[in-house]
Amino acid sequence: MNDFLLIMGMAVITYAIRSAVFVFGERLSFPPLVRTALSFVPVTVLTAIIVPMTIAPHGGGAELTWRNSQLVAAIVALGVCALTRKPLLTIAISLAVFFFWQLVVVA
Repeated sequence: MNDFLLIMGMAVITYAIRSAVFVFGERLSFPPLVRTALSFVPVTVLTAIIVPMTIAPHGGGAELTWRNSQLVAAIVALGVCALTRKPLLTIAISLAVFFFWQLVVVA
């Protein structure tokens, strides 16, 4: 019973937080400093997800070697993105490098 109440409590709190933006809508305004800070949230969250998976793909310590396919593909992706500024091209080339590295170089 305690587990059920805990899950229901978390669901209610999550629903209340997410629906507050829709309920208050235009009446809720943030100061410019907060709006600026909130604009960095997506980049920060994405970085927090991708960097650990790239540096330590097997969950242990950092694997900073040429055998780390994720790291090699990420470095290539950074280079392609810096040169072309085209997201789809960056994704396509980095995926090709990742699979090539995984299947040919590391294997």
